Amino acid sequence: MPEAVAHPSPDPPLDKSGERVRQMFGEIAPRYDLLNHLLSMNIDRLWRRFTVRKAAPADTGALAGRPILDLCTGTGDLALAYDRAAKGRAEVTGADFCPEMLDLARKKDKPGRVTWVEADAQQLPFPDNEFQIVSVAFGLRNVADTDAGLREMARVLAPGGRLAVLEFTTPRRQPLRSVYGWYFRNVLPRIGQAVMRNNSAAYEYLPASVGQFYEYEALVERMQAAGFKDCTFYPLTFGVATLYVGTK
Repeated sequence: MPEAVAHPSPDPPLDKSGERVRQMFGEIAPRYDLLNHLLSMNIDRLWRRFTVRKAAPADTGALAGRPILDLCTGTGDLALAYDRAAKGRAEVTGADFCPEMLDLARKKDKPGRVTWVEADAQQLPFPDNEFQIVSVAFGLRNVADTDAGLREMARVLAPGGRLAVLEFTTPRRQPLRSVYGWYFRNVLPRIGQAVMRNNSAAYEYLPASVGQFYEYEALVERMQAAGFKDCTFYPLTFGVATLYVGTK
């Protein structure tokens, strides 16, 4: 199988070292939700609902009742969506390595049912074969070593458990691809600069991280190499985002 590559980009490789990314997300935490809504054109809520439907909590069988893990949880939207879907039948944990993000997630968690844990996706503090679902929304591209993160996700999933990765992608079809590329190069940096209040590192990093990350078949290949089978992907909103699902 040929080596999977990230989406071609004329830009130099991003610095995704843990300390740099943690500091950056800590600084932008109060405006992170707003930026996600802008990046997604405010459709990210629908994408999360689709994710929970496609990788739904198990009602029967060996996986029923096992806990659910949302990694790179940020301000906790997907973890909270899984908590609502589980209806008390499965415990949900939201994990992130940025404490400022977790503080905001805890404030959103009005019922107080989700467990919030500070953790690095490349070295998870959870036992093997623990979870029925591991989900990641708009966070895998920020993990310094994608393959190490995917292997950790496979390790903590129970046999038969499912991985759900929701990520921004670049539309494949023209003319939308060209229009979206122009938007990314010319409009989004200005929006980011306004939202981030002149935090140039953040508004330059976040769009670039989308353009340089694995997409479609390339990310499926990474998932398969990490130990997942039956991997598939679902382009959403003409390919502005994509949901990837695989089974351990």
